[in-house]
Amino acid sequence: MTHERPRGVAWVAAAFLLAAAYLLVVGLTMLVRPGLVSMAAGAEFLGGLELAGPYMFILVAAIGLATAFGLWRLQNWARWIAILLAMVGVLLLLPNVSNAILDFRFGTLSWSALGTIVRVIIVWYLNQLPVKEAFQNR
Repeated sequence: MTHERPRGVAWVAAAFLLAAAYLLVVGLTMLVRPGLVSMAAGAEFLGGLELAGPYMFILVAAIGLATAFGLWRLQNWARWIAILLAMVGVLLLLPNVSNAILDFRFGTLSWSALGTIVRVIIVWYLNQLPVKEAFQNR
C-alpha cells in the first residue's frame, strides 16, 4: 500500500533543505576562511545562536537536513520537528518585526514579516488533517 506525498510537504522539505544548505555553506566558509563571511549571515535562521560560531551553523544545518529528508520520507517525527522549528523561528523573528516597525525600517520589516508568514504557513499546513494522515499512514 503506497501513499502519495502531498505536494506541499515537498515544498516544506525543499525550504528546510535550502536553509540547511545555506547554513552549511556559510558555516564551512567561516571555518575555511575566517572573517570572509560575517556571523550575521545566519541571523535570520539562527536568531542569536550565530554568535556561537561556525559550529552552530553546521549543527543547525545538520538538523535542517535531517528534517528535510524525514519530511521527504513522510516520517512523523520530522513533521513534529518541522513544526517546532517553524514555531521557534516565529518567536525569534518577532523582535525583528517589532523593532523594524518602531524604527521605520521597512526593508527589514518586509523580510522579517515574510519569514514569519512562511513559518506560520508551514505550521498551519503540517497540521492539516490530510497532511497529518499522510504522515501517520506511512
